[in-house]
Amino acid sequence: MSTMHDDLDRRAQAVADQVVTWRQHLHRHPELSNREAATATLITDHLNTLGLDEVRTGIAGHGVIGVLRGGQGGERVIALRADTDALPVPDLCGVDFASEVVDDDYPGGPFPVSHACGHDCHTAMLMGAATVLAGVRETLPGTVLFVFQPAEEGPPVDEKGGAAEMLAQHALDDPAPTMVFGFHVTPYPKGYIGYRVGNQFGASTLVEIVITGKQVHGSTPWLGIDPMPAAGAVLTGIGQLYRQLNAFDPITVSIGHVQDVGRFNIIGETVTLWGTIRCAVESDMPEVQQRLRTLAEHTAQAYNCAAEVDFLQDVPAVHNGAEWMEAALPAFRRVVGADHVVETSATLGYDDVSEFVNTYGGLYVTLGVQDSTIDAAGHLGVIEGGRGVVPNHNPHFYADDDTLVTGVRLHCQVAYDHLTGVIVAEP
Repeated sequence: MSTMHDDLDRRAQAVADQVVTWRQHLHRHPELSNREAATATLITDHLNTLGLDEVRTGIAGHGVIGVLRGGQGGERVIALRADTDALPVPDLCGVDFASEVVDDDYPGGPFPVSHACGHDCHTAMLMGAATVLAGVRETLPGTVLFVFQPAEEGPPVDEKGGAAEMLAQHALDDPAPTMVFGFHVTPYPKGYIGYRVGNQFGASTLVEIVITGKQVHGSTPWLGIDPMPAAGAVLTGIGQLYRQLNAFDPITVSIGHVQDVGRFNIIGETVTLWGTIRCAVESDMPEVQQRLRTLAEHTAQAYNCAAEVDFLQDVPAVHNGAEWMEAALPAFRRVVGADHVVETSATLGYDDVSEFVNTYGGLYVTLGVQDSTIDAAGHLGVIEGGRGVVPNHNPHFYADDDTLVTGVRLHCQVAYDHLTGVIVAEP
């Protein structure tokens, strides 16, 4: 006798080709954080064809939420989340639908733009899941929220955005989720689900360090104060910060962008360092911040400069509770097979889905989409003749289109199991 899970799988397979089409369109037309206007229009236009109870738009910029109330009543509400923004990274993944987009107007640009993190996959898979679940709405004992979130990679520093802004706008208040679920594509083998009890992703904060000297002509440095040597000393000192904290709690402080104002023969007034702190243990973040602030201020002072340090866009760790994971593992194993559900090691990557999971409870896992292998120790290897192992945010990052239907199935089956009381966290 056919089960509801079988029916969901059949419906997912029926929409698989359309999911690939959506994904390839999104990949060809990526948009940066807080600029996802065309992406939101694509999502909205599709959701409006499904007969949902509501389609909410313009949330935290270009966020979209579809509301599907099941025909069987029920008080449980699951929020299925996908992020929609792309990265300022060139597209070198080698597919015929590669992005050629350049954003000339984005702050700090112009930038080449690509979906080098896989959010095109996330968006397309959730659009597919919305199609499937809308088709069985009369059998659903509860409500599904399809949450398409902008600016996961972080908005420009002078703008609001992302999951925190969606919460600030009370976008998920009515009806409030009883579970949030989502997943991120990774270089794990195709169709593998990776999970971790505890922190699936680390805590993060954006760092801005402004070092100020005194502008002068490059031929007479003694008449001014050069902030560049101070910036170099701060960069060197950052490399030793890890030695001041517990070596068994991984942290990184990385400076990704150095910004000067001036030209080749002018010693500028300021140098700005932009970077990120990542902590595997969230409670370490205040101490790392304080040590970085002390380092920057005192080092700058040693060069007769001043330093101002700001911490922006704090993102908490993504934490998976043991009770949620225990309840969900049978569904994961049903979707991909027990041998394809593996426990992952800790990572210092971040994802602001943590704002939703921390507020409402739930889970966030990973889905492998690459031509890779994994051994018993969790080490990734390459398949002969395959495309290799390429991490997210790399210009060569790629995802296998045939795996997208697995993500649709995963969304749908977790949603159904939560609404029917199978995946719940017991008090």
